[in-house]
Amino acid sequence: MNDKQLLRYSRHIMLPQIDIGGQEKLLGSRVLIIGLGGLGSPVAMYLAASGVGHLVLVDHDRVDLTNLQRQIVHATDRVGQEKVASAVAGLAALNPDVQVTTYNHRLEGTMLDEQVRLADVVVDTTDNFASRYAVNEACVRAGKPLVSGAVVRFEGQVAVFSPTGPCYRCLYTDTGGADEPCATLGVLAPAAGIIGSIQAVETIKVLLGIGQTLSGRLLLFDALAMEWREMRLQRDPDCPVCKIK
Repeated sequence: MNDKQLLRYSRHIMLPQIDIGGQEKLLGSRVLIIGLGGLGSPVAMYLAASGVGHLVLVDHDRVDLTNLQRQIVHATDRVGQEKVASAVAGLAALNPDVQVTTYNHRLEGTMLDEQVRLADVVVDTTDNFASRYAVNEACVRAGKPLVSGAVVRFEGQVAVFSPTGPCYRCLYTDTGGADEPCATLGVLAPAAGIIGSIQAVETIKVLLGIGQTLSGRLLLFDALAMEWREMRLQRDPDCPVCKIK
């Protein structure tokens, strides 16, 4: 690290669990973030601010005025832009040293598998089961940790799915329920920020191998009651994705 980086990340370096070695590890890390909405925005911003060296951003949408209530990486003067381009501008203003690769389309098939394989951690901030299932399967195939989050109305949830623990499909089967898009049900803006921030925390912990992650645990948040609940997750022996053969 150069002198400016030592100063920029000094509050991380003060933490004995991170120190210079951990910060250098962050600088050498690559994280794949799928989705740049209410969750992906704080994830991308906190990981960029924290000095994760390479962020790969995936989103096929454009910035809409309705997004700005919660999607804080975007700005009013970028309404109509591709979300990946808008996010690049926002992150460059925050930390120009971070390398950013963008994909303005869905990652599917071999392309999804390749980007998951290259990543140290995958962060899923999508809002539909089909995308979550596909990302989960790619992570299981590649043996990569997945940090998954969701938020709707006043509620959110976050979990880490590690290669040695239960996967997303152990929690939600194909009949796990209908998608609940915020476009039809609404979402409290700070609730998205809280869940996205926790996803960023868990990503850093996984990258550095520190603390106790949410692997094997589902953290549930109710903003109206300001309550947290935790569920222990078990691997489904009949899971079609991660069952041990």
